[in-house]
Amino acid sequence: MQFTIERETFLKALTRVQGIIEKRHTIPILANVLIEAVDNNIFFTATDLEVGVRSYYTANIKKEGRVTISAKKIFEIIKELPNKEIIFNVKENFWVEIKCGKSIFNLVGLSPDEFPKYPEINNIDFNNIEPVIFKEMIEKTIFSISTDETKYNLTGIYFKSEESNILTMVSTDGHRLSMIKKSLKNNLNSNFSKGFILPKKGIYEIKKLTEENDQDFKIGISDNNFVVNSGNATLVMRLVDGEFPDYSRVVPQKMENPASINREEFLHALRRISVLSSEKSKGIKIKLDNNILELSSSNPDLGDAHEELDMSYSGPEITIGFNARYILDILQVMNDEFIQLHLKDNLSPGLIEADKNKDFFSVIMPMRL
Repeated sequence: MQFTIERETFLKALTRVQGIIEKRHTIPILANVLIEAVDNNIFFTATDLEVGVRSYYTANIKKEGRVTISAKKIFEIIKELPNKEIIFNVKENFWVEIKCGKSIFNLVGLSPDEFPKYPEINNIDFNNIEPVIFKEMIEKTIFSISTDETKYNLTGIYFKSEESNILTMVSTDGHRLSMIKKSLKNNLNSNFSKGFILPKKGIYEIKKLTEENDQDFKIGISDNNFVVNSGNATLVMRLVDGEFPDYSRVVPQKMENPASINREEFLHALRRISVLSSEKSKGIKIKLDNNILELSSSNPDLGDAHEELDMSYSGPEITIGFNARYILDILQVMNDEFIQLHLKDNLSPGLIEADKNKDFFSVIMPMRL
C-alpha cells in the first residue's frame, strides 16, 4: 500500500480517533488505527468494541491496501511534521514508512486481519437532526452521568422520543438528575419511542461531531447499535444493556412560589463560597428568607464564608444543604438571566430550571451539614 496525503488532512483523521482507541492495552490491536486505501479515498477506522468511528479522506493512491498501526504514535509523529505532503508506504511484514520532507520514520504495523470487523450499518432508517440542538441537549445532561461503573445503567444518557418530533434526554448519578426535552424540525422514527441508553464515551464523540458539522447530521438505530452519520464520518456505538430507572418518581412537584435568582450572581457567589467548603463533600448551606438568599460554607481546617444575594421569593424560610459543585454544573450550562429554585423543605430534593425557558431542569438531592 502506498499513498500521498496532505499533512493537515492526515492529522485531522488521526485526531478524530484519539478519543476512541483503547488506552488500557488489554487487547493490543485496539490501540491501533486501521488505515485502508481504496479507489481515491483513505479510510481510517478505530474501535474499542463499544464505540467505533470510520471516516474517509481523499488522497493520491499509488497502491491499494490495508494496515493497522499505533494510533497514538503515528498521531504524535504527524503532529510534529511540517505542513507538507506525506508519503505513506507499507513494506514487508506490515512495516510502515512515513516520509515528509527530509524526515523518515519506520513503524511496526500489525496485520489488518487482526482488527475487529466494523459493524454492518446497511439499511438504516436515518433521521435528520439539527446538530446545534443535539449538542445543547448533550451539554445539559452529560455532567450528571454516573462515574460508578457498577451502576452500568446510569453510565450514559437515556434517549426517548415520547412524540415523533420531541426528543427527551435524561441522565442521573443517583445524587442529581438532568432532563431536557426539545422539539425537532423533523420527525423521528418509531425506534426512538422505545427508549435506550447511550454510553458516555460515545456521547463525547457525538458532541465532537456536532462541533465539526453544523448541517449534515443524521442518527439511526441498527439492532443494538446507535449510528451517527455526519459528513465524511460514521460513528457507531453499542447501546448500554440495562433498564433506565423511572426518573418521573424522583422529580419533585414544582412550587407555586419558587425563588427567582440572577443566574450570573448566583454562579459567582457559589464559586466564592465553595472555596471554603469541604474538599470532599463540597457542601454549602442555602437559606431562603424574605427576598434574601444566604450562602454559607465552613471548613474546620480553612475557615468559613458567608454571602447574601437579592432575589424574589415569597415562600417560607428554608435552610438546606447542597453539594456546590452540583449546582455549579447546572448554572454553567444555562444561558438564561434568571433561574428558579424550587424547594419544598430542608429534606426534599431541589429543582432548578430557567425562569422562562422550561425545556430543561435539574434535580439535586440535599445534604445533611
